[in-house]
This record gives sequence, C-alpha cells and structure tokens, in this order.
Amino acid sequence: MQEIEDSIPAKSETPLDTLNLDDFGKKGLFEYAPLEDQYIEKVEKSFDLDAIRNSGLNLAYDAMYGAGQNVIRRLFPDATMLHCEHNPSFDGQAPEPIARNLREFSEVIRLAGDIDCGLATDGDADRIGLFDNEGNFVDSHHIILLLIHYMRKYKKMDGKVCTAFSTTVKIKNMCTHYNLPLEVVKIGFKYIAGIMITEDVLIGGEESGGIAVKGHIPERDGIWMGLIIWEFMAKSGKTLKELIAEVYEITGPFAFERSDLHLDEAVKNKIVENCKSGAYKTFGKYTVQRLDDLDGWKYFFSDEEWLMIRASGTEPVLRTYAESKSQEDAFAILEACRKTLLG
Repeated sequence: MQEIEDSIPAKSETPLDTLNLDDFGKKGLFEYAPLEDQYIEKVEKSFDLDAIRNSGLNLAYDAMYGAGQNVIRRLFPDATMLHCEHNPSFDGQAPEPIARNLREFSEVIRLAGDIDCGLATDGDADRIGLFDNEGNFVDSHHIILLLIHYMRKYKKMDGKVCTAFSTTVKIKNMCTHYNLPLEVVKIGFKYIAGIMITEDVLIGGEESGGIAVKGHIPERDGIWMGLIIWEFMAKSGKTLKELIAEVYEITGPFAFERSDLHLDEAVKNKIVENCKSGAYKTFGKYTVQRLDDLDGWKYFFSDEEWLMIRASGTEPVLRTYAESKSQEDAFAILEACRKTLLG
C-alpha cells in the first residue's frame, strides 16, 4: 500500500477533464468484467428461487447505498427497496448493518404491516442485518444459529462450525445438539477464513454480521446469508419468529448487547492493565466464575451469562459485550460493567 501511495504525486500535472475512461478501454488498459451477472448466475444455481418467489412472502431490502443494491432488485423486483441508489457518502450514515443504523428500515417494515422479512447489507454487502415482520432487529448470533439449524437439520449438511470469540455461547449448545465440531477463534474474519480454506467448515461467523457458509466462497456475503434465510422461510412456511422459536427449543432463549465506551487513551490503557492483572472479580451484583482471555477478557457469571471487554487497537474505544437470558438483563450487565470500570 505504501509503495502505491508513494508513487502518487502530491499534485497532478494532468488536467483531469481531458481524461476519458472509454479511451483507456480502447487502448486495452482495462476491461469490464460482468461480476454482477456472474454472481446472479451462481445464485440461480444455488437457491430455490422459485420457492421464495412463489411463497407469498413480502420481502424488503435495505442496501444502505452499498454495492448490493442491484442484485436483490434483479432477483426480486417486487421487493420493497430502501437506499438502493448511488450515494458515495452513504447519506452521512455509517453503512454498518446494526440496529441503531437501520431505524428507518425498521420503521418502514413496522408501518407497512405486511412485510415478512427485511434484509440489510453494509457498504460492500458482506455483512448482514435482519428484521422480522414486526420490525424487530435479528442479530448475527441468531442468524448464525438459524443457518446451522437449517443447513444441518433440513439440508443434511455437515462440517465444522467456526466462530469468533465474541459470539454467543449458544452456538456450543447447537453444535452439541447436532454433533458438530466447534472451533472458537480470535476476532477478525481472517482467522475464520484461514480455517475454511484448509478444513471442512459448514459455517464461519462473527458478531459483527460477517458470515460464510459451505458451498460458497470462504468469505463473508450478506446477500447469500439472507437468501438462505428466505429459502428457509419459504420452504418451511414459517415466520422468522417461528424459526427462531425452533432454535430456542434447542439452545434456550438469550439476548446479546454491545456498548462501545469512548474513553481517553490513558483511561482505556489503565482498564486494560486492570484486566490483565485480574483486578475485576465482580461487576456490581455479578460475580465472576471463570475467565477466558483468548482475545480480550470474557468474564463468565454462569455457563450462559457473560461480559466481555476488548480494547480497540486503532482508537480510544473500549468495546463491552454482554449475553444473558433477556435484553433487559444484558443491558444491566453492561451498565454494571460501565460503573465498575469508570466509577
């Protein structure tokens, strides 16, 4: 990267308005590749699109002004489309498919009253966000569990499950139920992709919405994951909430929440040192039973209730994660963490 940047002059001597892309093409300096067409051809061979189209499902898609905006329009022209036009600044909104960035999409689904499922993808369409028919956000933890459930039980597929350190412990319950090997790795999809390249992996997923599955590339693809869920809904005849209820019958219900603490670098470093030295034994009323420090610090209060602290390596941010049996309880853990860390 640095070598490329060094080759770029600080000031261009070429009048940019004289450059014409077509001229460069005629000189053979580049060629167009029909990547979108190739992707759609692969989708048509890999999914039962007729089942989805004939299911009566009303679908919605939010491209967040990103690269996925044409694919769903071409595959499902009757779907409700949001932010499916070019906007290089993403209209001032970070194109990350998490609940707080998708409030408009949630409201569209809620007000429409007849949309069965909403799919959102980020700027480069490799991460997924999902909404049920009431406009409720479905996080990546639930999506990973739904994918394992569908591919293993209904499609009879096999292989290792590989997840990042910050994902729900319920994945272990699911893997035990289906007798699937599980490997937990450091945060960063490169660790998952490395295993997918060399081993037989059914699914690899991370907390941030990046998921890859067997039969596709060893890389995240939000549209592909959404199509699997839509196919699951179409073939089962069940709503997304009903399919999540199937998952809960195996794993038990849970909720996951995350809060990013923007701190002075010195404060962040002090907390990190406290984590390293084992200073935190309790967080409010929550007593630490055991600690896992594969990538950050994961404090378990029971087998299925935990808090995780992980510092950003690039900015003065401390990321805190919590899982419990309900959203209210998960938020309570995060608040107890904030008070313990900051006083």
